[in-house]
Amino acid sequence: MKESFPSPQQIMKSASLPSLAIVPAALPVVLAVLAAAGLASADVTLPKVIGSGMVLQQGEPINLWGRADPGEVVTVKFDGTQVGTTADKDGRWLVRLDPRMADSKPRELRITGRNEIVLSDILVGEVWLCSGQSNMNFPVGKSLHVDEEIAKAEHPAIRFFRMGKKAAALPQDEGGSDWVACSADTARSFSAVAYHFGENLHRELKVPVGLILSAVDGVDIEPWTPVEGFEKVKSLEKYAARVRALTADVKVTPGTPAALYNGMIHPFVPFTMRGVIWYQGEWNCFKGDTAIYTDKTDALISGWRKLFGQEDLSFYFVQIGPMDYSERHWGRKSRTLETLPRFWDAQRACLGTIPNCGMAVITDISGGPDRLHPANKRDVGHRLALWALAHDYGRENLVYSGPLYNSMSVEGDKVILKFDHEGGGLKSLDGGELVQFLISGESGTFVAAQAEIKGDAVEVRSPTVSNPVAVRYAWHETAVGNLGNKEGLPASPFRTDDWEVGDSKQ
Repeated sequence: MKESFPSPQQIMKSASLPSLAIVPAALPVVLAVLAAAGLASADVTLPKVIGSGMVLQQGEPINLWGRADPGEVVTVKFDGTQVGTTADKDGRWLVRLDPRMADSKPRELRITGRNEIVLSDILVGEVWLCSGQSNMNFPVGKSLHVDEEIAKAEHPAIRFFRMGKKAAALPQDEGGSDWVACSADTARSFSAVAYHFGENLHRELKVPVGLILSAVDGVDIEPWTPVEGFEKVKSLEKYAARVRALTADVKVTPGTPAALYNGMIHPFVPFTMRGVIWYQGEWNCFKGDTAIYTDKTDALISGWRKLFGQEDLSFYFVQIGPMDYSERHWGRKSRTLETLPRFWDAQRACLGTIPNCGMAVITDISGGPDRLHPANKRDVGHRLALWALAHDYGRENLVYSGPLYNSMSVEGDKVILKFDHEGGGLKSLDGGELVQFLISGESGTFVAAQAEIKGDAVEVRSPTVSNPVAVRYAWHETAVGNLGNKEGLPASPFRTDDWEVGDSKQ
């Protein structure tokens, strides 16, 4: 049965864009990133991501591209529309189809040059890129709710595409597996976070969902970032210089800046999509990137948005969970109990500096301080989906975030804290007294504090601090606080100060 979904206002605005019969002059940025190494062949060819069973993005112009002989005429036919173009001197071609409304009816796509390629079972819906490190790779088959989820994982309108692990010195054209429909068998080995995110969207929107998984265990953010991203952030110019120095004969590893972008993201540039979900940061936290991770995230997002040709591409990420990083050291004895909280601060700072991004907090579902890979991925996917539903799909009254610290004031011996995203009101998530609040005077020495919800604020005080100046919440690598909102979403750890002193006093 045909399913359709009214696009939100931002989608409808783009629906009036004209189709382009010959694209190279209209999309210089997109064609520039398609200039990767490789020789054109006599036959028209397509990247792996453009294949049978795929989902095309609704409500946006649809990019389709490939290779052919230089000067070869290529015709694309889809859903009653025919668009033609000519391969350029390097054998590259790209066409843009008019926006479509979501439709779960399988359709055929024909690409004709000297040969003809016929793709079948094409759906139109919502497409999301799912990337990061091992917590994004963590499969449904190992997650907390595996039996329950596998039993109901028959969703033929949810489609999976998986990119294999590949580091490359230069941007690549090819890579990835075939598109597959979601079933009990295919979901078991697929990313649990991605699956639960997609299942939430599919259930709420009643449209097909395409999920592109490209993740690698145990890597920093730098390998995922293209040179165009590093060049946009002044503090990261050294990485841009390293990437510019890469040549085809340079041996790279999954840790080389831009190497995973080149091998695992570039092969599907400029596939049209709605946005990105991102679960990464543990490795950068091990390194102590507590000050610069905001800049690195900015570089990643800016670079991807530029190269995909979607400057408003949504980007929703997971704030990593509590863990005993300093106790384990991970080979770096300089790590302290504050290293992870400072990293949380850097992640939270992205919300105020990078447009169209959001953060899912998971302190309450991390599974304990020894769990680098929390098993509860269902709630992680759900919390990411809340951001998308609210910001991308017009759910205006949806509470999508837990409380985020906004401001403080001092009244006598107490500090009054105000928050954004209070939802239906602030509450203790476990029903007990609020915990994990610290307070300090001018000395910079923080002590345990009493905290109480008073209307739309939290009042914090201690009998040993008569003139308070700063408060910290859950400011410890294994801290699990209980402040949240009535919708059950937890508050992010925070501090009201920016002191560098007192690191060893916690």
